Amino acid sequence: MEYRFLGGSGLKVPVLTLGTGTFGGQGPLFEAWGNSGVDEARRLIDVSLEAGLTMFDSADVYSSGQAEHILGKALEGRRDQVLISTKATFRTGEGPNDIGSSRHHLIQAVEGSLKRLGTDYIDLFQLHGFDAQTPIEETLSTLNDMVRAGKIRYIGVSNFSGWQLMKSLAIAEKYGWARYVAHQAYYSLIGRSYEWELMPLGVDQKVGAVVWSPLGWARLTGKIRRGTPLPKDSRLQSQLNVDVGPPVEDEYLYKVVDALDEIAAETGKTVPQIALNWLLQRPTVSTIVIGARNEEQLKQNLGAVGWNLTAEQVAKLDAASNTPLAYPYFHQTGFERNPSPVS
Repeated sequence: MEYRFLGGSGLKVPVLTLGTGTFGGQGPLFEAWGNSGVDEARRLIDVSLEAGLTMFDSADVYSSGQAEHILGKALEGRRDQVLISTKATFRTGEGPNDIGSSRHHLIQAVEGSLKRLGTDYIDLFQLHGFDAQTPIEETLSTLNDMVRAGKIRYIGVSNFSGWQLMKSLAIAEKYGWARYVAHQAYYSLIGRSYEWELMPLGVDQKVGAVVWSPLGWARLTGKIRRGTPLPKDSRLQSQLNVDVGPPVEDEYLYKVVDALDEIAAETGKTVPQIALNWLLQRPTVSTIVIGARNEEQLKQNLGAVGWNLTAEQVAKLDAASNTPLAYPYFHQTGFERNPSPVS
């Protein structure tokens, strides 16, 4: 397993991280993802550790906290062998303060995660979204206090826009507080808007990408093609999952899958392995969060490392997945002194 520094920090992380959204299966959203209990989670962790995958990502809203609880139970006796990342900010209860990045809610969220995970520290704690109603100074000072207290070792964000992340970094620098080193963001062969603003920011500010849904919200599994019905076990069978996930036009998806199929025939690799390997060659990517309903899926995803696509194959995928840029990004491409990190 390859390890990379997490952004500008001194922490090395495996290039693949196992996500725990499939743990628990509680609620209409997460039951479509998977329902691994403690025994199956323990087996998935065994396989991961054997392959050198030592980082596991969760969130307090995954199956209403059950994913964290299952992860904690499955890791009993080997906490010192792994890195744990988790997230908070989204609503976890009906109370007026059961949401957001206020001092009140963040302290409550971190303490709850520590208890469910059965640990006394979190390696990477990330804000699941930007709270526009809480002062950034309140959020960052709270996170800094928890870093100093040893409850959190590194901090990051998820789903921020460029200005939200940059403003937060500037405030942290102003006061000498702990700095965000990671951005858990959506990025895939069929979702490349991360490259427009967030990737240049990550390069400039040394913020590592922790990629979520690298297979385009289950569309790049190799089972979705023109003229074929959705697999019965696909999360896309759930309209709720379709509505909350990133939108993708069918013809665009099929064009990308056609290119993936061509490269699969050349390499003997699977469509998911090729899609993941493409991401591993992109700037700023520190680690990719992979999901797995079972051991077979996990082993297939682990096959994405240990080899590289050729430059010609990367170019073919780039061309197939290219989309028109929004303003001002399309205008900036005409200025030779403002190149894209992937140009």
